[in-house]
Amino acid sequence: MVRSDARRNRDAILAAARAAFAEDENTSMNQIAQRAGVGPGTLYRNYPSREVLLLDIYQDEIEKLVGRVPELLAELTPVEALRRWTLDLVAGMRTKHLLGAALSSDAHRTMAEQSYGPVIASITQLFDAGKADASIRVDAEPADFLQLTGALWRSAPERSAPMLGLILDGLGVHPA
Repeated sequence: MVRSDARRNRDAILAAARAAFAEDENTSMNQIAQRAGVGPGTLYRNYPSREVLLLDIYQDEIEKLVGRVPELLAELTPVEALRRWTLDLVAGMRTKHLLGAALSSDAHRTMAEQSYGPVIASITQLFDAGKADASIRVDAEPADFLQLTGALWRSAPERSAPMLGLILDGLGVHPA
């Protein structure tokens, strides 16, 4: 079990690192420690390298994204929940690729391996809800959807929603 002060330190470090990397991807570990209000020893005890810190930021983002699915499905139609969730996923992909320049190919592979299963499970949950209410085609495959939406992070941010709309139109149930 993680002590509450250790948890607070970790959360502060992650929040500070997210904000710092958003401003300057070359932020030093010492700048992150200062911003988080922890000593360098605390930072390096939790994150022995910049790469480990970046991987944890990404993993934390995936956990938050996956955790939103039930909430979205409780509030929205399955297709609208899928739309909002996917736009968040695309924003996360952009962040991953912005930070990715600092990562080794092994770290990129680790990110992909850690996130693929939970992301596919989330898409499956959203698809199952849409298939149950007949708003999503029964032959729609989560892996295909992920592959299609994976290209959206490369588009200009203002184009993501319209392009996603085209993908979602293809998921709809259309009379034969």
